[in-house]
Amino acid sequence: MEELNPAPEKNSETVFQKTWKEITQPFIDLFHVSRALWGINVSYLLEGLTYFGVVGLLAIYFNDFIGLDDIDAGRMVGLLTAGITLSMLFLGATVDIIGTRWALIISLVFMLIGRVLLSIAPTVFGTTGMWSSSHVVAMLGILGIVIGYGIYMPGCYAAVKYFTTEKTAAMGYAMLYALMNLGGFLPGLISPPVRHAYGILGVFWVYAALTVAGIAVVAVILTKKSEKEAMEESGWAKKEDKEKIKEKKPLKEQIKFYIKNFPIKDARFMYFIFILIPVQTLFAHNWLTLPLYFSRAFTGVVAENFEFFVNFNPILIFILAPMVAALTVKSDTYKMMIIGTFVMASPTFILSLGPTIYTAFAYLIIMTIGEAMWQPRFLQWVAEIAPKEMTGIYMGLGQFPWFLTKVVTSVYSGWFLMKYCPAGTPPEMMNTETMWFIYGLIAIISPVGLLLARSWMVKGFKVKHEG
Repeated sequence: MEELNPAPEKNSETVFQKTWKEITQPFIDLFHVSRALWGINVSYLLEGLTYFGVVGLLAIYFNDFIGLDDIDAGRMVGLLTAGITLSMLFLGATVDIIGTRWALIISLVFMLIGRVLLSIAPTVFGTTGMWSSSHVVAMLGILGIVIGYGIYMPGCYAAVKYFTTEKTAAMGYAMLYALMNLGGFLPGLISPPVRHAYGILGVFWVYAALTVAGIAVVAVILTKKSEKEAMEESGWAKKEDKEKIKEKKPLKEQIKFYIKNFPIKDARFMYFIFILIPVQTLFAHNWLTLPLYFSRAFTGVVAENFEFFVNFNPILIFILAPMVAALTVKSDTYKMMIIGTFVMASPTFILSLGPTIYTAFAYLIIMTIGEAMWQPRFLQWVAEIAPKEMTGIYMGLGQFPWFLTKVVTSVYSGWFLMKYCPAGTPPEMMNTETMWFIYGLIAIISPVGLLLARSWMVKGFKVKHEG
């Protein structure tokens, strides 16, 4: 009998070691990817820093420098964020036509031009108000960023598809999503001291410089040689696949092929991507509502350092997304979508209890856990079901409801802020509780809709992720 005692101890230790390895392995693997994937990951990290840094200050930029009210400023932010998603629908095929490396370089050049225009618009032209010279130049800056992102994001996800294997794909997508969010956290550390010393325009110039660094990273690390080696390691450069990738139809034929093969006839696919709109409004509120909410409804540390709280979500995503992906790698995709969207939507009701640092952190932490559960899975699902020659365009179509989310949310977010969280009003005179309760009711529609349609969706669901 005594000989049996050590067995449970050994098994228990083995289980613990296995779980610990599953949690830590993604972060170890991060440093052992191909050179080409390093180029993608570093570029995405820098772009996450730059994108979230600019968008988090954009509403205030249009308030203070262009002279727009909350409603119009919110629409300008919506023009940028929604425009990016719409641009992906039309420009996502660029990566399929010219290849990953050149697609990323061209896209980053467009974004650099856009960010420089945003930085010079108020100081060079000086006028303020809707349709003033400053406003027009700022909108041209937004256009440059929109065009760039329409090519950049599909290009990065296509690259992960080509540079990873079936076994490493899930972690590749999760890590890419995590790294962009790590970049999204960094403005909370970089922006406040720069803003206090040089103002918002000084911060924008720093982000323009980081865009130049991003171009250099792609040009130097993601070389033709490293790209070829990565595709050989992943199996994509086998003779039959190489021939298919290199076979380039005339542009006119490619466009006809894309239009003909759009998956809009698949009712389950369309329902799946559109039912996510309500919960995705919470993403839009990260830049449309939270910066002004934290700076107006709070006092002291939160108000003075609102960038940290606005960008607290991304650092949690960096930590949680790979860990959740490792621990749930064998879980059913649709089940993860239901649970993840519910966990993400439900803490919105916590903010309806009032603006305190406890409700703020509770919302940010729980909401982020839910996001880590479903968002990388969704991105992977869309990329994986795409035909080899249509990854970019599928990513664009999969993001189209996100475009609608940004448009709709930007239309009403400014009105809600002016009614429930107006500028110049003491926090105790605001009614942010009602605002967040309404936003919670909107967000919870997604998990409820996914749950109600489960039997219909699962019956024909095309992809079940397996590790």
